[in-house]
Amino acid sequence: MSMRRRVVDLVQAAVLALQEQGVLGAAPAPVFQVDIPKIPEHGDFATNVALVLAKLARKAPRQVAELIIAALSPPPGMLARVEIAGPGFINFFLEDSFWLQVLADIEAAQGTYGDSTFGAGKRVQVEFVSANPTGPLHVGHGRGAALGDALANILTATGHEVEREYYINDVGLQMQTLGLSLFRRAQELQGLPVTFPEHGYQGDYIKTLAGQYLAEHGPVPAGDPDPETVERCGRFAGEAILAAIRQDLADFGVHFDHWYSETRLFQDQILDKALATLQAQGYLYEADGAWWFRATAFGDEKDRVIRRQTGATTYFASDIAYHWLKFQRGFDQVIDIWGADHHGYVPRLQAVVQALGIAPERLKVLLVQLVSLLREGQPVAMTTRGGTFVTLRQVMDEVGKDVARFIFLSRRADAQLEFDLELAKKQTSENPVYYVQYAHARLASVFRLAAERGIAWQSAARSVLQRLTLPEELAILKVLAGYPDVVTAAARHLEPHRITYFLTELAKQLHAYYYKHRFLSDDLELTQARLLLVRGIQTVLDHGLRILGVEAPESM
Repeated sequence: MSMRRRVVDLVQAAVLALQEQGVLGAAPAPVFQVDIPKIPEHGDFATNVALVLAKLARKAPRQVAELIIAALSPPPGMLARVEIAGPGFINFFLEDSFWLQVLADIEAAQGTYGDSTFGAGKRVQVEFVSANPTGPLHVGHGRGAALGDALANILTATGHEVEREYYINDVGLQMQTLGLSLFRRAQELQGLPVTFPEHGYQGDYIKTLAGQYLAEHGPVPAGDPDPETVERCGRFAGEAILAAIRQDLADFGVHFDHWYSETRLFQDQILDKALATLQAQGYLYEADGAWWFRATAFGDEKDRVIRRQTGATTYFASDIAYHWLKFQRGFDQVIDIWGADHHGYVPRLQAVVQALGIAPERLKVLLVQLVSLLREGQPVAMTTRGGTFVTLRQVMDEVGKDVARFIFLSRRADAQLEFDLELAKKQTSENPVYYVQYAHARLASVFRLAAERGIAWQSAARSVLQRLTLPEELAILKVLAGYPDVVTAAARHLEPHRITYFLTELAKQLHAYYYKHRFLSDDLELTQARLLLVRGIQTVLDHGLRILGVEAPESM
C-alpha cells in the first residue's frame, strides 16, 4: 500500500464516521483528491475533501475540514500535525519515522511492490507496431514497439488482463508494389533491361530478397509480369520480411500473443459481418456507384468510402472490420498505437466505434511522434522507399536493446524525440539508461562486499530502521513511498514515461547519497539499517526496469 493510499483511507474512514453520525448527510461523498503539494511547506499530502463536501454538508469548507480532522483516527506515530489551509484544504504532515514503513512494505511485497489491483477484471488489448510487411522495422517502429510493450507490462502490473497483438497488413496495393519491386530486382540480377516502378521499394533488402527468390524459384521472364507472378513475388517477400520483423522484435524483447492477418478479415467473412452491422444501423449508403460510411453523423469532416465503384474495398473498410472484431472478442478497452502521421485517421475510426454502438471511450488511440536520429550532432535521413532509413536492427546492434528501449520511453509518446547515438553509447551520467542501470549495479556491489565481510542483512526490524535519520534518507524514503502511485498513474494515463522519470529521480537520489555516506561501517546497527534501505531501492529499481523491458544488471 502506498503512503498516499494510507492517507486516502484515513480520510475516507473519517468521512464515513461523520456520515454515520448524520453530520455530513447520508449521500455518497463526491470524489476527492489526495495529492503531494508542490510546495513542501504545505505538508506531505493535501486533500480537497472539505471543499467537495461543503455543499453536501451545507457548511463552510473550513468548518467541514475541522470536523474531518476531529474525526481522524490515525495509527500511532503516523501524523506529526494536520493543518487547514486557504479556503479549506487539509494538509497532512507525517512523522519522519512513519516513512520507514515503506521499507517493510517493499520487503513484504517480495518483488511486487508497485503492483496493484487498479485494473482487476478489465480485459485490454494493446495493438502496436503493426508495420506493413514491406520492409524492415525502422527506428520509428522501435519507439512504438517499446511504448506498446512497456504499456502492456504496466497494465499487467496493475491487474489488467492484457493481450498484445500485431496486425499484419498483407492485403492491398502495398503488397502488389512489393511483389513488382522484387520482380524487377530479380530481372536486374539476371541482366535483363528494367524500368523500376516509380513508387517501388528501393532498399537493398529488396535486392537481397530477389536473390533469394531466384535461388528458390529459378529465373523470371523478361517483360511485364502477370498478376499471378506479382502476387507470388509479393507473398514471398512479405513472408520473408515478416519473419525478419518477428526476429527483430524478439531480440528487442517484444513478444505478441496474437499476429492477426488482414487476409482473415475476408476469409472469415468478418468484413461482411461488420458492414452488415453498420448497414442495419443505417450508417452505410450508396452513391456514385460506391458505398460510403456516414462519418459526418459523428462529427467527422466528411463521409468515407468503404467500397469503390470497382468493387474493391478500402483500407478503411478493413479497419472497420478489424475493430468490430476486437470488441466482439470481449475487450473492455482497445488501445491502438499508431504513428503521428495517422492523426487525421483517428476521428473516422472513433466514428465507426460509435456507429457500432460501442462507447467511444473504450477505444484509445496513442499517436507516437517521430524519432529524430542524430549521429555526431547531424541528423540521419530516413525514407522508406528510398532505402536510406536506419533500421531498428542497426540501432540495437550499435547501442543495445536496453539503451534503445529506455531512450524511446524517456518522453511522452506525443512528444518528438531526439535519439543521439553517440550519447547513447557513453558510459557516463549523461546517458540516462546507464545512470539508472549503474545505480542498480552499484547496490548489487554493496551486497557482494557485505557478503565478503560476513555481514548478512536482516528483515526490517523497526529498532534498526530508526537509525535512518538523515535528510537524504528521508528524501529517498518519500520517493520510494510514491512508486505504487506512479505505476498506477502510468496505467491510468497510458504513459510509460512516468516510470522512466521516476527511475531517473530515484537513481539521482541514490548516487548523491552513496557519495556522501558509507553503507558498511563498524557500526553494525547503522550498517543493517542502510542495507535495508538500499535493498528497498534496489528492489524498486529492478521492478521499474523490468516494466520498461530493460535489464537490471548486477555489475557493469
